[in-house]
Amino acid sequence: MDKYGLIGYPLGHSFSISYFNEKFQNENIDAVYENFEIPHIDNLQEIIDTNPNLRGLNVTIPYKEKVLDFLDYVSPEARAIGAVNVIKVDHKGSETTLTGYNSDVIGFTRSIEALLERWHKKALILGTGGASKAINYGLKSLGLETVFVSRYERPDTIRYQDITPEIIKEYNVIVNCTPVGLYPKTDKCPDLPYEAMDSHTLLYDLIYNPDETLFMAKGRQRGATVKNGLEMLLLQAFASWDFWHNK
Repeated sequence: MDKYGLIGYPLGHSFSISYFNEKFQNENIDAVYENFEIPHIDNLQEIIDTNPNLRGLNVTIPYKEKVLDFLDYVSPEARAIGAVNVIKVDHKGSETTLTGYNSDVIGFTRSIEALLERWHKKALILGTGGASKAINYGLKSLGLETVFVSRYERPDTIRYQDITPEIIKEYNVIVNCTPVGLYPKTDKCPDLPYEAMDSHTLLYDLIYNPDETLFMAKGRQRGATVKNGLEMLLLQAFASWDFWHNK
């Protein structure tokens, strides 16, 4: 039986395990998907060594960037993004080869593309982790100018406290790549001047639990278009399967 899995820490909120095991059951695929909750990325080699039937992995927080050092090959797109969330595991005799891809960018761009209007030219990306790098790559590929937002002083970013109503009007696509608002802390939201939002604002939250985060609700109340990350998650899962089998 082939095995697939997810590496990350923690994995309590994982969508992938239920999605893939349901897929295997429904399509009569002789495979299983497991969560590998590892406290350090160095534990990856142990997972590879002790699971000879492993065919593929998904990668989530906090290892999307750190895993690059453990791979034999990285796709040009994932290399440009600087983050990997899909690993194809190839066994040839005693040799095991790990190839990294990024399906986040595929899922995100396909999910947000239909929502973009002619007035959506600039975007704020909340957060600076591995997911935000894929979002940045995706938005730029769709023709948008981007700026990262952080709580801290960093090169080429702006801080939340420096975001004015004027910036919200100009950068009217806002993508939340942080865990702020994730269940069970649903009473939290990124610190933004929501009163400056209107029907020209597009808010996209990578969070999908709850269905509508406070970030989305506050924007919607001002007339903004809002969307959560569930469709992106499904689309990136489809892309993961393709990377494992068609490359």
